[in-house]
Amino acid sequence: MSSATAPTGEEPDVHTTAGKLADLHRRNEEAVHAGSARMVEKQHAKGKKTARERIELLLDPGSFVELDELARHRSTNFGQERNRPYGDGVVTGYGTVDGRPVCVFSQDVTIFGGSLGEVYGEKIVKVMDLAIKTGRPIVGINEGGGARIQEGVVSLGLYGEIFRRNVAASGVVPQISLIMGAAAGGHVYSPALTDFVVMVDQTSHMFITGPDVIKTVTGEDVGFEELGGGRTHNTKSGNAHYLGDNEEDAISYVKELLSYLPANNMSEPPVFDPPDDLVHGSVEDSVTDADRELDTLIPDSANQPYDMHEVITRVLDEGEFLEVQPLFAPNILVGFGRVDGHSVGIVANQPTQFAGCLDIDASEKAARFVRTCDAFNIPVLTFVDVPGFLPGTDQEWNGIIRRGAKLIYAYAEATVPLVTVITRKAYGGAYDVMGSKHLGADINLAWPTAQIAVMGAQGAANIVHRKTLATAAAEGEDVDALRARLQQEYEDTLCNPYVAAERGYVDSVIPPSFTRAHVARALVMLRDKREALPPKKHGNIPL
Repeated sequence: MSSATAPTGEEPDVHTTAGKLADLHRRNEEAVHAGSARMVEKQHAKGKKTARERIELLLDPGSFVELDELARHRSTNFGQERNRPYGDGVVTGYGTVDGRPVCVFSQDVTIFGGSLGEVYGEKIVKVMDLAIKTGRPIVGINEGGGARIQEGVVSLGLYGEIFRRNVAASGVVPQISLIMGAAAGGHVYSPALTDFVVMVDQTSHMFITGPDVIKTVTGEDVGFEELGGGRTHNTKSGNAHYLGDNEEDAISYVKELLSYLPANNMSEPPVFDPPDDLVHGSVEDSVTDADRELDTLIPDSANQPYDMHEVITRVLDEGEFLEVQPLFAPNILVGFGRVDGHSVGIVANQPTQFAGCLDIDASEKAARFVRTCDAFNIPVLTFVDVPGFLPGTDQEWNGIIRRGAKLIYAYAEATVPLVTVITRKAYGGAYDVMGSKHLGADINLAWPTAQIAVMGAQGAANIVHRKTLATAAAEGEDVDALRARLQQEYEDTLCNPYVAAERGYVDSVIPPSFTRAHVARALVMLRDKREALPPKKHGNIPL
């Protein structure tokens, strides 16, 4: 620090250049330390960081450029004119993550409890507008107690302005929300409009109305953690996409997530050097020992599960799979990886959970993810092992028809490269829904273990041969042996990949060990894919 800018302890003479510089330094110092030492200490005691410390964790060292550091509220209600801290409770600006520019805002709970007032809202709107205009991702670090009551309807108006920017930015630039403490009331709607929401176990909370209000209105007795904690939103509501062990883990996840995403919808995701050459020479030459393990992965019994993670990690570069919403609807897996150095989005049924059946939560989870990939030019790689939709009155009454149709809509609307691999079961309507050729998938592959049919052999034999089985039972024949023979006949005739291959619904039936190379070559071929939907204002997805 030069002598011209160093504080002297005396009131600077603002009529001189040195005095003006000293005055600027004093104001900047006040802005940086706007929260009281007691409030900062209280924040640290809870295991949480301050707004500025979080930005430091997120951005590359020294890259942060702050905007509106000296902004202050203009309210005179309830004596507010006597407390006008610089920054007004939110830190905004831009910097870089791994050398790539991003815009950021970080709400400061040590100032007015992080509540949103007019200037606070204006600062967020300004940096969001900058992100949209420049085509940069925006990361919002959220912690605050809703609207600033003292500023009245002005606060509500700024919430609306923020929400409108969220919608304008949707599908244009990636929007990621970190929930680092309590986000209540209006504070939760902006994160809900973003692409990804990341929370922290035990210290993050989101709710519209808190436990006290709920108890007063409904009589329900519920705690903060149970009502809106990070685990609740990651396992029950599906509002969150990752649960960090601590703030460092949550921010690390966001940084990794950004590495798979483009800066905006007009650019491509970052490309990395591939670990090996999958696209030159013969497919056989590129097969590794890890690839060959796929040849023995599928059990002989169609009723025996296996972990689809074993398939995914053997196909992706370095086996790296960044899962999204791993704790919600575990019967379907979604996340990001790379093939031949290029980002891909993964959608995969998980046979270890509900046998891989699609239900309401799984359908909506996958549909949302497919649409996110499509918005940001990320190819979708789908692994299929699905026996159908989960039956039950709970599913039917809660709208599986309408909500399951969202996944159909997402795949049919997508114009990014779509590659599908059927590993085992692909039954009934679920076959159509999971990235089938009929919905517009570009390359559809199947393993010889694939069973592509209206239903499984057992159910089909019981329906198709109902009269035959009934007659055999009446005549005292061995019904079980007859049923087994009819099931085998059905499998040989219809429940295999070859009928679909004959029709062109499957482009190739391949050994599992060839999957990585075939997927890589398909994606290279599809890299310049151009497909346009009919002109329209927008479609009407069954929300």
